[in-house]
Amino acid sequence: MKIGIVTALPLAAETLRRVLTLVPERELVWTAKNGREAIEFCAKRAPDLVLMDLIMPEMGGVEATRQIMANTPCAIVIVTSDVKSHSSRVFEAMGHGALDAVNTPALDFGDLSAAAAPLLAKIATVERLIRGTGPAHGVVRSRRVSAASRQELVTIGASAGGPAALAVVLGGLPSTFAAPIVVIQHVDERFVSGMADWLGQKCVLPVRLAVEGDHPQPGTVLLAGTGDHLAFKAANRLGYTPVPRDYVYRPSVDVFFQSVSKLWPGRAVGVLLTGMGRDGAVGLKALRAKGHYTIAQDKASSAVYGMPKAAAEVGAAVDVLPLKRIAPKLIEYFCPQGLS
Repeated sequence: MKIGIVTALPLAAETLRRVLTLVPERELVWTAKNGREAIEFCAKRAPDLVLMDLIMPEMGGVEATRQIMANTPCAIVIVTSDVKSHSSRVFEAMGHGALDAVNTPALDFGDLSAAAAPLLAKIATVERLIRGTGPAHGVVRSRRVSAASRQELVTIGASAGGPAALAVVLGGLPSTFAAPIVVIQHVDERFVSGMADWLGQKCVLPVRLAVEGDHPQPGTVLLAGTGDHLAFKAANRLGYTPVPRDYVYRPSVDVFFQSVSKLWPGRAVGVLLTGMGRDGAVGLKALRAKGHYTIAQDKASSAVYGMPKAAAEVGAAVDVLPLKRIAPKLIEYFCPQGLS
């Protein structure tokens, strides 16, 4: 796996170089001191993965991520001194297509391999995504839904590019939007609470983390909040489960969508937004097969056209829409006369 490092700090660059030597299959192809160099190096010798710092002179990590993903797209993981203190920049970078974020390992840590474990785990996950070695997702058999039920639900799955896409979709919904919304975003559980706060500033609907035993509430956005999979455990009752344990991403969009297909007692809309890989495609297809309305984001508006592309290829999406058309479509679907 060919990797590029982008940081203005010599100590951070040396730390990351040493981390990569812990796994022989990782090859450092170049080191850039700022975002501009990173863009040039990506154009000349595109790596499989870029480890991108956020704060740098002559272009920081957010803008560098945006330009790389627009011109020479590749996997990007944000590696910075303190993810939590830079959470707004992290979410901006993820909105442009960065896959994940992790703190820079401490070089003076007694055991470098232990300090580097979180970063190495992120790199291994990205490698599985790139090589398509994630497990196949089987479709869960669905239970018949009562036609008389009036319960409604919006389910949204997203990965790379998701924070910005979610901000557009949720920000386009009015305070009078009544359907409950549940969001599965591939994001590290250590700063998912910061993402809930960030999204809450981008829309008028309340946003909070889903907890064990939660019931979706009208006009409220619930965000999956742990490293386990969020799923319906019974009609109208959410919970977390550690299985399947071998899925590339946790929480999994497929696991949640399929639980909706199996247990939700009303009508639902499934929305699959930008992201790398195929997570969500099988689950979205299960929703469509059940008669629910399904949407996949289109290529032009996706930061990373992986997950929605996979959904379109298997016929999981009733509609493939530009990002800015999704919120109006949700309003139209749940209230054809509009919301005041």
